[in-house]
Amino acid sequence: MGPIPRIRLSDRVIDAIETMIAEGPFAAGDRFYSENELAAKLEVSRSSVREAIRILEVTGRVFVRQGKGIYIAASAGEPSDPFAGWLKNNETSILDHFESRLILEPKTARLAAEKADAEACANIARAHAAFVANATTSDTAVLIRTDEMFHRRIAKATTNRTLDYLMRTMTKSLPEGWITSLNIPGRVLKTVAEHGNILAAIERRDPDEAERAMTLHLSNARDDIRASLEP
Repeated sequence: MGPIPRIRLSDRVIDAIETMIAEGPFAAGDRFYSENELAAKLEVSRSSVREAIRILEVTGRVFVRQGKGIYIAASAGEPSDPFAGWLKNNETSILDHFESRLILEPKTARLAAEKADAEACANIARAHAAFVANATTSDTAVLIRTDEMFHRRIAKATTNRTLDYLMRTMTKSLPEGWITSLNIPGRVLKTVAEHGNILAAIERRDPDEAERAMTLHLSNARDDIRASLEP
């Protein structure tokens, strides 16, 4: 299989892995290729493969056994409710993710409201518009990408290179929070409204409101995840 075009790479990696599962000699319960093997076969980075596998795990196409590898799930999902099982297995890391973001991102939004120029505001607005445009679709990969981009562009608008780097690193290496929240029923439409409030505060150059709106957005997402964990 040849190199995958870089445009919307994560989406293409997911599609390519789905094709490999469908066309390959794999049955439910079989061990699949490793991350290294997939990266070599698809000629992409391991981080792109890792993100694709996480999304496919949430949707019940594969499941991962720590230290043992990636396995093909049964057609009905592994477990029967793939997302519920994935959420329970990753509860600690997901809540840690939001705890860290609640420390970092409200102040990032405040700084963006203080420093963002017209171009930076326009970039944030475009990311928001892309998320809104896909909010009624079932394409989780695109929603994750546009959600991450919204938060990355806020960090970039601060003109603080460290904040920009930290947010880029989080979205590339720790996507669990985005994957999780966007699979909670109703959260996508809530995110549309919450992102809109954050954007409006930054455009008005209102640091207090930008910080408050970001705090509320992340707290709401975390609370919705906690509610989903309740029996």
